[in-house]
Amino acid sequence: MFIVNTEFVPGKRIVRVCGLVQGSTVRAKHIGRDIAAGLKNLVGGELRGYTELLNDSRNESLRRMIEQAKKLRANAVLNVRFSTSTVASGAAELLCYGTAVELADE
Repeated sequence: MFIVNTEFVPGKRIVRVCGLVQGSTVRAKHIGRDIAAGLKNLVGGELRGYTELLNDSRNESLRRMIEQAKKLRANAVLNVRFSTSTVASGAAELLCYGTAVELADE
Protein backbone atom coordinates (compact mmCIF):
# COMPACT_ATOMS: atom_id res chain seq x y z
CA MET A 1 0.00 0.00 0.00
CA PHE A 2 1.27 3.46 -0.90
CA ILE A 3 1.15 5.96 1.97
CA VAL A 4 2.15 9.43 0.80
CA ASN A 5 1.67 13.06 1.80
CA THR A 6 1.26 14.13 -1.83
CA GLU A 7 -1.81 14.34 -4.06
CA PHE A 8 -0.57 11.67 -6.47
CA VAL A 9 1.92 8.85 -6.95
CA PRO A 10 4.15 9.20 -10.02
CA GLY A 11 3.35 6.57 -12.64
CA LYS A 12 -0.06 5.81 -11.12
CA ARG A 13 -3.53 7.17 -11.73
CA ILE A 14 -6.50 7.32 -9.39
CA VAL A 15 -9.27 4.99 -10.56
CA ARG A 16 -11.47 5.23 -7.48
CA VAL A 17 -11.70 7.49 -4.45
CA CYS A 18 -12.70 5.40 -1.44
CA GLY A 19 -13.03 8.25 1.02
CA LEU A 20 -11.46 9.83 4.06
CA VAL A 21 -9.69 7.46 6.43
CA GLN A 22 -8.26 8.15 9.85
CA GLY A 23 -6.62 6.52 12.80
CA SER A 24 -6.03 7.94 16.23
CA THR A 25 -4.70 7.10 19.65
CA VAL A 26 -4.87 8.90 22.96
CA ARG A 27 -1.83 8.56 25.18
CA ALA A 28 -1.09 9.77 28.68
CA LYS A 29 2.23 10.83 30.11
CA HIS A 30 4.04 8.47 32.46
CA ILE A 31 5.10 9.81 35.87
CA GLY A 32 8.62 8.44 35.39
CA ARG A 33 8.92 10.26 32.08
CA ASP A 34 7.70 13.47 33.70
CA ILE A 35 10.38 13.28 36.37
CA ALA A 36 13.10 12.56 33.80
CA ALA A 37 11.79 15.37 31.58
CA GLY A 38 11.87 17.81 34.49
CA LEU A 39 15.49 16.95 35.20
CA LYS A 40 16.39 17.16 31.51
CA ASN A 41 14.83 20.64 31.35
CA LEU A 42 17.44 21.76 33.87
CA VAL A 43 20.42 20.62 31.77
CA GLY A 44 18.94 20.53 28.26
CA GLY A 45 18.83 17.76 25.70
CA GLU A 46 16.37 15.41 24.07
CA LEU A 47 13.45 14.12 26.11
CA ARG A 48 13.80 10.53 24.91
CA GLY A 49 10.84 9.22 26.88
CA TYR A 50 8.55 11.67 25.11
CA THR A 51 10.20 11.00 21.75
CA GLU A 52 9.43 7.29 22.18
CA LEU A 53 5.87 8.07 23.27
CA LEU A 54 5.27 10.22 20.18
CA ASN A 55 6.85 7.66 17.84
CA ASP A 56 4.66 4.91 19.30
CA SER A 57 1.59 7.14 18.95
CA ARG A 58 2.37 8.00 15.32
CA ASN A 59 2.93 4.35 14.45
CA GLU A 60 -0.31 3.25 16.12
CA SER A 61 -2.45 5.96 14.50
CA LEU A 62 -0.87 5.22 11.10
CA ARG A 63 -1.53 1.48 11.53
CA ARG A 64 -5.19 2.17 12.37
CA MET A 65 -5.59 4.43 9.34
CA ILE A 66 -4.12 1.76 7.06
CA GLU A 67 -6.51 -0.86 8.52
CA GLN A 68 -9.44 1.42 7.70
CA ALA A 69 -8.15 1.95 4.14
CA LYS A 70 -7.81 -1.81 3.61
CA LYS A 71 -11.43 -2.32 4.68
CA LEU A 72 -12.40 0.06 1.86
CA ARG A 73 -10.23 -1.98 -0.55
CA ALA A 74 -7.91 0.96 -1.18
CA ASN A 75 -4.33 0.37 -2.25
CA ALA A 76 -3.07 3.85 -1.34
CA VAL A 77 -3.68 6.74 1.01
CA LEU A 78 -2.89 10.20 -0.34
CA ASN A 79 -2.41 13.56 1.41
CA VAL A 80 -1.55 11.89 4.72
CA ARG A 81 -1.33 14.31 7.63
CA PHE A 82 -0.79 14.08 11.39
CA SER A 83 -2.47 16.27 13.98
CA THR A 84 -2.30 16.43 17.77
CA SER A 85 -4.64 17.81 20.39
CA THR A 86 -4.89 17.81 24.15
CA VAL A 87 -7.91 15.86 25.38
CA ALA A 88 -7.24 15.96 29.14
CA SER A 89 -4.57 17.09 31.54
CA GLY A 90 -1.53 14.99 30.71
CA ALA A 91 -3.18 13.19 27.77
CA ALA A 92 -3.05 13.93 24.05
CA GLU A 93 -4.58 12.52 20.89
CA LEU A 94 -2.49 11.88 17.81
CA LEU A 95 -4.61 11.71 14.66
CA CYS A 96 -3.47 10.45 11.27
CA TYR A 97 -5.73 11.02 8.26
CA GLY A 98 -5.75 10.99 4.47
CA THR A 99 -7.72 10.08 1.36
CA ALA A 100 -8.00 6.38 0.57
CA VAL A 101 -7.87 5.63 -3.14
CA GLU A 102 -7.42 2.81 -5.60
CA LEU A 103 -4.48 3.36 -7.91
CA ALA A 104 -3.60 1.71 -11.22
CA ASP A 105 -0.61 1.99 -13.54
CA GLU A 106 -0.77 4.76 -16.13
